[in-house]
Amino acid sequence: MVLQEVLDSDLKHKEKVNNIVTKIRENNDVFIELIELFRTGNDVTKGTCAEVMKFVSQEEPELFLPFIDELIEYINYKASRVKWGIPESIGYLAEKYPDKVGKAIPKLMENTRDKSTVVRWCAAFGLSGIAKNNNKLQNKLVKEFEQIIKKEQNTGVKNVYIKTIKKIQK
Repeated sequence: MVLQEVLDSDLKHKEKVNNIVTKIRENNDVFIELIELFRTGNDVTKGTCAEVMKFVSQEEPELFLPFIDELIEYINYKASRVKWGIPESIGYLAEKYPDKVGKAIPKLMENTRDKSTVVRWCAAFGLSGIAKNNNKLQNKLVKEFEQIIKKEQNTGVKNVYIKTIKKIQK
């Protein structure tokens, strides 16, 4: 397995992620290997795969189409790095597949109450991507965002919601 060799190498974490992203861009068949590693790997491997997915979903969202429901299942996975990467992927996928990722809202909403600021920010990113791209869900999500803004202590997380509301209301 090409990706397992990268994961087992002595490269630093960021180098591993960049190397895997490059391999997927060069050969989309490697993406299936990524999905399989994500399914079967330990939490560290799942976290690395989730981070790779975040980058790949920005440029090649069509690779994810058969796996969107599976990604949604992992939004609340126990490993923090999965809770970071998958919601960001959902946010990027929302541009091309706004109806399909709408199913992620309940799980993303759970993460808005997480104790980790990074998890809350990533949930905000995913929810904002859906809100900006799914006209049917915008009103409902803006109301939710307004409630979250009242309770959220972190300015960075709040700003994700505020910017999204401003963009929608233009």
